[in-house]
Amino acid sequence: MGLFNDRLKTADNKTQVPVWFMRQAGRYHSHYQNIKKDSDFMTMCKDPKLACEITMGPINDFNFDAAILFSDLLFPLEQMGLGLTYNPGPILKFKLESIADLKNCKLLAEPRNYFNFQKEATVLLRAALPQTKSLLGFVGAPWTLYTYAVEGSHAGNLTSSKKGFYDGRWQGFCELLFTNLIEEMSLQAEGGADAVCLFDTAVGELTLPDFKEFILPVLRKVTAEFKKRHPTKKVVYYSKLTHLDYLQSIEDKNIDVLGIDWRMSLPTALKTLGNDYMIQGNFDPSYLHYEWPLVEQKLAQFWEPLKDLKNLDRWICGLGHGVLQQTPEENVKKTVEYIHKNFVY
Repeated sequence: MGLFNDRLKTADNKTQVPVWFMRQAGRYHSHYQNIKKDSDFMTMCKDPKLACEITMGPINDFNFDAAILFSDLLFPLEQMGLGLTYNPGPILKFKLESIADLKNCKLLAEPRNYFNFQKEATVLLRAALPQTKSLLGFVGAPWTLYTYAVEGSHAGNLTSSKKGFYDGRWQGFCELLFTNLIEEMSLQAEGGADAVCLFDTAVGELTLPDFKEFILPVLRKVTAEFKKRHPTKKVVYYSKLTHLDYLQSIEDKNIDVLGIDWRMSLPTALKTLGNDYMIQGNFDPSYLHYEWPLVEQKLAQFWEPLKDLKNLDRWICGLGHGVLQQTPEENVKKTVEYIHKNFVY
């Protein structure tokens, strides 16, 4: 698939850098808004036909090189009995404020039955997508799911979540989560996803020692089990607000791609980590809100230190996080066109 091999060529036989955006199917997009008029967020995620239609919207309108399953990373919390509604953001029935709250977690169903709606959506997507386009699944990484379970969000300094390292909540949560997360990832892979992304948007709130001590052992356990079941599928790990020393400490042969945010030097990441991982990122999503001439200027500035690097085949272009609300659609379309035309080697 185009993200990982067999990249598209230009008319003069140069190779295009492939591009996809986190949240490329979302609220900024009129295609999404038109579907949402007659539905609600939970239904849009859990109805495989709707999820497929929403996912395909930005492929058809903007020609991204990969589709990413339209879903939500918090469904494991619903499956684990914490309840989940959206109004409009996520609301849980209870939170893990003490170790005793783990006893209230009761699985709704067998994991393979609960998460099957995602497999059905990926089956539809693989059939709808051109073979030149990659299909990405995604799940929440353990730490980010845990912070939602403890705090109700991943905002703030996450003090209660950090205390959970020492009162048993983190360890107990991971034990409950593990099988559910592996089955969720596996079902997406079985449905036809070429890769599964682990999104860790809260992990940058941790110190490097805590990241090494508490997060990496769990992350490595998840990736090892997934690769044991699906050795040909790719694993993408995106961590927000982390720095180079965090990424260098991961040392996980089961991770294929590291996603980085816009605070990190992309040339440095490619030079330092490109032999061990592909790198995904990291244009600032706020730039897409500018008037187009300035967006174009920022893209040219972004490309300048990259164009002479020798390992651009190890780079997948994208944003440093997801497409923001109110992003002008025309800027998304023009940005993808600009990347396809100008980010070539």
